[in-house]
Amino acid sequence: MSRKDLNRDQRDQLAKLADLPDDQIDILDIPEAPAENWAHARRGDLYRPLKLPVTIRLDADVLAWFREHVEEGGGYQTEINRVLRRYVAEQLRHRS
Repeated sequence: MSRKDLNRDQRDQLAKLADLPDDQIDILDIPEAPAENWAHARRGDLYRPLKLPVTIRLDADVLAWFREHVEEGGGYQTEINRVLRRYVAEQLRHRS
């Protein structure tokens, strides 16, 4: 799909729309997507879930391993989260 720059009128219309409160935007002419459209939906690769601060007790040797083996460009907490996310995704695949 090619990307075209918006003309001045289109930019003005978008600016006015952005200034409207949600309840004042008429969406009645936009059809609701049927449920079957979502059957194979997945989050994009750039999805970044909300992070919650938690206290978790980890075995000292496990924590030390992650701190020593973290990939460049990420922290050990990010690596632990990546491993846990992969594990959860695998468990969800096995259940379906």
